[in-house]
Amino acid sequence: MEEKIIALTIAGNDSDGSAGMSADLHSFYAREVYGMGLLTAAVAGNTTGIYAQEVLPIAFIQKQFEVLNADFTINALKTGMLANKAVISCVAKNLRNYHMGKIVIDPVIMTKHGDTLLDDDAYQTFLTELLPLADIITPNFYEQQRLTASTLGNKAAIKQGAIKLQKMGAKNVLMKGRHDDTSQDTVTDIFLAADGQFYEFTKPFINTDRINGTGDTLSAVIAAELAKGSSMFNSVKIAKDFTYEAIAHPIAVGSKYGPINHLAAQQEIK
Repeated sequence: MEEKIIALTIAGNDSDGSAGMSADLHSFYAREVYGMGLLTAAVAGNTTGIYAQEVLPIAFIQKQFEVLNADFTINALKTGMLANKAVISCVAKNLRNYHMGKIVIDPVIMTKHGDTLLDDDAYQTFLTELLPLADIITPNFYEQQRLTASTLGNKAAIKQGAIKLQKMGAKNVLMKGRHDDTSQDTVTDIFLAADGQFYEFTKPFINTDRINGTGDTLSAVIAAELAKGSSMFNSVKIAKDFTYEAIAHPIAVGSKYGPINHLAAQQEIK
């Protein structure tokens, strides 16, 4: 039998399949790794909004860590929605206790529109316990500003923000470009590698409301590629290309803010 490479997502699940663990598992499958999901929360939502959510008990989250590590060798992982201080502390403790390969941190502390997702206690726990464990962190623009306590008004400021995040403990930093200006022509992500080198990844801007799960997908593909043994630079490049293709080929799912298209991305960059 072929031994499969395993990537793990530690995240909440969106019931409509567009974001969170669902998007992560779509991404793992498309990049041909075996995906596992350690559930932290469940969200009742569709393309019109989120209507309820439940955080799983800490004892159950802990048990998932124990049983997965008792039976599997996990090659890389990513974190997503970690709803409160207790969940973040539990996850951080287990990431220190178990070796599960490279760690991709998708902060999920603010939405791409600037809405706050974590209270102050949880945010401080994220800063002190989880961020320093990151092999790479992938904040959106508003998360970058919150994490660095800076107004990142230009490329030079964004690079300084990435350096600050590296000093806070993240080995590699991917500062994702903004998507909220419908007049923009391109989107540029700025990547600060562990050796201090900067790289830029630029793609055309696509004005669409089919973008649910974009950040989840980007971080999940990075994790999948790292699990396969790719370099950090190549993992980020593949993830940027994959996510762009998934946005560029919209699908009709739901009535409003729909998901991106993992199937098209898989076909386009094979």
